[in-house]
Amino acid sequence: MPERFALIHNPRSRRNLKADRQYLETARTMLGPLFHAPETAVALRATIEELARQNVECLVVDGGDGTVGKVLSVLYASSYPNHKLPMIALLPSGNTNLIAADVGFGKRGGEALEHLQSLARAHRLGENIKQRQPLVVSWPGQKRAPELGFFGGAGAFTKGIEIAHRPDILNTYAHDAAVLATLMVTARQLFSPKLRQQWLNGTPAGLGLDGQPADVRNRFLFLCTGLHKLSHKIWPFWRPSWEVDKGISYLDIDAHPERLLRAVWNLMRGKAPSWIQQSASYRSGTAARIRLRSEQSFVLDGEVLETGPEQCLDITAGPVVSFLQA
Repeated sequence: MPERFALIHNPRSRRNLKADRQYLETARTMLGPLFHAPETAVALRATIEELARQNVECLVVDGGDGTVGKVLSVLYASSYPNHKLPMIALLPSGNTNLIAADVGFGKRGGEALEHLQSLARAHRLGENIKQRQPLVVSWPGQKRAPELGFFGGAGAFTKGIEIAHRPDILNTYAHDAAVLATLMVTARQLFSPKLRQQWLNGTPAGLGLDGQPADVRNRFLFLCTGLHKLSHKIWPFWRPSWEVDKGISYLDIDAHPERLLRAVWNLMRGKAPSWIQQSASYRSGTAARIRLRSEQSFVLDGEVLETGPEQCLDITAGPVVSFLQA
């Protein structure tokens, strides 16, 4: 098991903007050259390559979902072998911490570092882990580097994120309050007959699962994740008991779905009653690869990704990543 760890600290994460100076001094003293706070993409790539040269097998990521995605994307393209990526201890400090709800380390700040150091000294780093496969988003036929993350979607999800990114919400509320404000604005639009029709009409999109031909139709909502749990017991996915997990859980809802409000009420509470599973409007399951064709952007961990000139992207179950648990 690893006997040391490096810290990648994002100073721009929401909670780190007011970071305790004592915590930062402790981190620098404890880790020395293994403390890193890269502020640019170039600096992050240089940091990861240096850690790969030193064969550092455990990274502590102090940031939110966006930071995790950036670190994983750089790792995926780095000198680290994809079949042997370093273990990650996630300290949630961002505007969105959805990933941490499933695989977070469970501690933050100096307490987390001291606990990690005690595990390293006892040769117990990696004794308690959760393994997950991130989503790898790539653009067929383009030279653009893949992007990695854990929760993505399109349709109403993209529209909702656009609302959440409005300055009057983004700059006013912390994440949980921003989500609530977004839901309130969205609900108000759905109660307006004209705007409700725009939402329910859906977005033209083609989905091809595991190499199957694209199923083209208007879709109200598409979601996918490599996580096994979301915040507040929300879990809008299901699959038959006999179906093996292929890495990606997905939810696909047609435009003008039947009994939408009742379905949302159930799915937001992690319930998928038989009427939803038998409805032609709702589909869920697991896949190893999904090809999305759409003019609309795809959102990955809050980041808006254009589908590019081909209006096509692939979402693939990525390499296994081990997340340390306290």
